[in-house]
Amino acid sequence: MKNQLTMMELTLVGLTNSPELQTFLFWLFALIYLMALVGNLLLIFTICTCKKLHTPMYFLLINLSLVNVFSISITTPKLLQILLTHRKTISFYGCITQVYFFIWALSTELLILSFMAFDRYAAICHPLQYTMIMRKEVCVKTAAGLWVSGMVHSAFQTGFVLQLSFCNSTIINHYYCDLLPLVKLSCSDTSMSEGMTFVGDSVFGIGSCAFTLTSYLFILRAIFRIRSTEGKKKAFSTCSSHLVVVIFYFSTVIYTYFRPSSVSSLERDKVISLFYSVVTPVLNPVIYSLRNKDVKEALRKLFGSSRVLQKS
Repeated sequence: MKNQLTMMELTLVGLTNSPELQTFLFWLFALIYLMALVGNLLLIFTICTCKKLHTPMYFLLINLSLVNVFSISITTPKLLQILLTHRKTISFYGCITQVYFFIWALSTELLILSFMAFDRYAAICHPLQYTMIMRKEVCVKTAAGLWVSGMVHSAFQTGFVLQLSFCNSTIINHYYCDLLPLVKLSCSDTSMSEGMTFVGDSVFGIGSCAFTLTSYLFILRAIFRIRSTEGKKKAFSTCSSHLVVVIFYFSTVIYTYFRPSSVSSLERDKVISLFYSVVTPVLNPVIYSLRNKDVKEALRKLFGSSRVLQKS
């Protein structure tokens, strides 16, 4: 019986068993998925085509949009398939693959948001040295390192799952393959695996959060030292969008992953996970475009030039 799940299919409970509600949720999540893809890809295209936006901050925003497309494309297509066909099965290795890529996306997004906080710290606290601190080669190498670090962290977490034995239940109480619900299927002693996973997640997540909070403490101190009210507003506006995203994203992810499994509730976790797996990829391009004058100006020029081409 040991590890027989590797030869079997798992069943995802999903969000609901009501056929009418499943139809409604299919069109709702299909619309959300389309909005996320269009919003993030449009933001990437706008930044790439506008020379004014070729700065470190917008380079990091491209990486954030890429990871948003990556993360929502890992879970939502499978969710749409379940809602449309009512077929809730997934292979064991397909489930492990989904766990690996989703943790990779989450970890990378945490690191990118932390580095974006450092970028805002450098811009506000050290404006004269900003171009030297955030040089192009530094940004490219750091961004690559963040993606690789997320990959390594995901491999570390997924590796513990592969060491467990699975022999009984095949039902995962979630709408996608997540780490904690999958571990709960194991018939072996998971205390060691859960402990190491909790330690790894805590060091990784709390470290990213602490780095971000430290950057913003220095930013707030620098803003309070600015004498003019207009100067304070301008300084705060440069980091307000990022601060909104950080608070929303970090709070939901840390609540879900960086706490002992003994106090977790899978039903509550399913609802909360919708925020960082589905809602956040849609909100990020909206927040950064509506609250950013340069992005709005670039979008107006982009759509204005397209209308001119259509008329000609």
